[in-house]
Amino acid sequence: MLSHERRLWADGYERVAGLDEAGRGCLAGPVVAAAVIMPPQVEITAIQDSKALSEGQRLDARATIEDEAVAASIARCSPTEIDDRNILQAALEAMRRAASGCRPPPDFVLVDGNQWDRNLVDAPWPHETVVKGDAKSQSIAAASILAKTERDALMCDLHEAHPEYDWASNVGYPTQQHYDALREHGATPHHRQSFTLFRD
Repeated sequence: MLSHERRLWADGYERVAGLDEAGRGCLAGPVVAAAVIMPPQVEITAIQDSKALSEGQRLDARATIEDEAVAASIARCSPTEIDDRNILQAALEAMRRAASGCRPPPDFVLVDGNQWDRNLVDAPWPHETVVKGDAKSQSIAAASILAKTERDALMCDLHEAHPEYDWASNVGYPTQQHYDALREHGATPHHRQSFTLFRD
């Protein structure tokens, strides 16, 4: 999980940030991104792709990341921003915001996916995209854990005001129960109005 980071450390980059997001495929809620800079040469086996971990393992890993990280930052783009920008550009913007929030700042960013080149405005860091990076890079995996746990907690909070959508369980993803609730109750301000489901 450190091969990408080791190559960059050897090239003189000390603060390598992993970037990832959570919530691109949801019907409701923001897209949340995280940036994490881990200390050089430190491999932590608990940090894995968030999708491969149970909820309890993700929360334990988050605590470890918060204890060990050189820097970490979480950012989001709201449903309104998603509607205005489109979901891809909103996810990239959330990752840019997260990287910008790191203190100390990164001197290189590893980005999950293959789309970062489209969003280079106001993104001053040298970068590399890594397809399925959350399974290949510890820094990206750490970011995936922070983004996932942050967004899940947010959707559970929103569930208290809108329990009919079952966000505590589906965290905004398009489950049958979520679709049924939309048909019965309509959309909330937390839903992404530009998604096909809401078009006339």
